[in-house]
Amino acid sequence: MRIAQYYRTDQIRVGIIEDDSLVPLDFQGDMLDFIESDRVCRPIEERVPLDQIRYAPCISRPSKIIGIGLNYLDHIREGKGEIPESPLVFAKFPNTLAAHKDPITWNPELTKKVDFEAELAVVMGKTVYNCSEEEAEKAVFGYTCANDVSARDLQFGDKQWVRGKTLDSFCPLGPWIVTPEDIGNPHHLAIRSMLNGQIMQESNTRHMLFKVPQLVSFLSRNFTLASGDVILTGTPHGVGAFRQPSVYMNDGDEIVIEIEKIGRLINTCKTQPVPIP
Repeated sequence: MRIAQYYRTDQIRVGIIEDDSLVPLDFQGDMLDFIESDRVCRPIEERVPLDQIRYAPCISRPSKIIGIGLNYLDHIREGKGEIPESPLVFAKFPNTLAAHKDPITWNPELTKKVDFEAELAVVMGKTVYNCSEEEAEKAVFGYTCANDVSARDLQFGDKQWVRGKTLDSFCPLGPWIVTPEDIGNPHHLAIRSMLNGQIMQESNTRHMLFKVPQLVSFLSRNFTLASGDVILTGTPHGVGAFRQPSVYMNDGDEIVIEIEKIGRLINTCKTQPVPIP
């Protein structure tokens, strides 16, 4: 099942994606409400063509957005890093969320090195703490495309990752969530990013060092994972920072994240100059 959040007037609603249409559900609430409900509701007969939808981020109220760094060996090698013994964890804040077709925005006075990172995102369906890998698999609600947008000059200049990862709009998610029964094996999905139509990253989730059950179990041993929480599972090689020469996103660019069995997350880039006081 593919489930989307969208705006109906100014309210967020939930619908099912079927072919090239959205089928609204007779459900009062957003995606988090839906995840925490019995998930039994009837569709409304009125269908909406996908090109007429105003998308919302596919989850809009996560208590946490958790990033995993250096989870693909080829990405570690391109950055001349060391293979981590355990998952490398960082945080992104909810202000980073953006929807399919929303702009990715930044102040060019603050950062000039804005990079793309194609990632498979996990959306939790249950609250878990100290869970096993078997329990972890059952706790996943679904999967979506993510772009872990990163201001590299801030990230590398600060020598820690929080500021460079958490500017507004720096975590597009979407276009929808696909539930596990329609994904099958999440570790056998083609993943790629395209900047202005040019393929920049092309890999497969089978190359993850730490698989989804390992990540969920590991994280849950350190802090509670709540329903609706998002885990970004890492990016493969081909990011802009480690290309020769480096390639960064600019005003007017289009960035596409595509994952097999999920779809395409499309965003444009827009710089918004704001004087630094």
